[in-house]
Amino acid sequence: MTTSVPAAGGAPRRRPGSAGRRQARAAWLFMLPTMAVLGVFVVWPMLQALYLSFTDYEVFTPARWIGLENYRALLSDPAFGNALVNTLYYAAVTTPVSVALALGLALLLNRRMPLRGFVRTAVFVPVVISLAVVAIAWSFLLDPNIGLLSHWLSQIGIVSEQGWLRDPSLAMPAVMIVGIWKNVGFYMVMYLAGLQSIPTALYEAARVDGAGPWPRFRRITWPLLANQTMLIVILAAIATLQAFDQIFVMTHGGPFFRTETLVMMTYRIGFKEFQFGYAAAISWALVLLIFVLSMLQVAYFRKRSVTY
Repeated sequence: MTTSVPAAGGAPRRRPGSAGRRQARAAWLFMLPTMAVLGVFVVWPMLQALYLSFTDYEVFTPARWIGLENYRALLSDPAFGNALVNTLYYAAVTTPVSVALALGLALLLNRRMPLRGFVRTAVFVPVVISLAVVAIAWSFLLDPNIGLLSHWLSQIGIVSEQGWLRDPSLAMPAVMIVGIWKNVGFYMVMYLAGLQSIPTALYEAARVDGAGPWPRFRRITWPLLANQTMLIVILAAIATLQAFDQIFVMTHGGPFFRTETLVMMTYRIGFKEFQFGYAAAISWALVLLIFVLSMLQVAYFRKRSVTY
């Protein structure tokens, strides 16, 4: 039985730490509904997929335990190797380009300029539009017969007889452009928040010392944006490694599987060929890839994190 210790004035004094425990219990109660939803719709399906990845399971046959056979098959499957290369290629190009464009736009739109609010809104609007709708619009724009963008490109000598989305050498750049255009506004807003949190006194002191724009960026802006950059790079990498929507709508993984990513291959194997065990193994290979790359990025940026 716990008792309160009377204070000097006779009022009971609570034991140290009781307020912290009450706050912790309240926090857990507030988080409980969200954790329950995540457990039912995220964690449980992931565990089910993990189990299926060790089985030979199709629609009309019961699951048969085969251990690591699906994962061994991945190592010798040329389709998996092609999808892995396409995924890494898409991520390696789209992630740095998106981050660099977002930083450049944030630096530009953080200063006073005419129509700044309008430009910010125009850059951010694609973020709130469904990626499937965006992909359909871009498919029409890139159509070789009726596409306005294809017509403009043909005026400067960039012509594809098959069309961008049917040309094996141009299909992947086309879906990359859509992915960059769709997400760069979100990363720009995150960089803007980081820029506006940097104390202006640091820039004023640098100007007094005679530092120009480039030294101010290199010595002040970029180091103090390390925390935002870490978060943005990790989010962008995860998003690009899971690329699916625009590829499904624009190319369906073609032509000749040149745009088939791991997520697209998972869809094809699972919902077209009904090999759910093998598809689950592909999805978990992607989970492990995302986890490893995320940990490497966290380790890299943690050494460069800045507090002020």
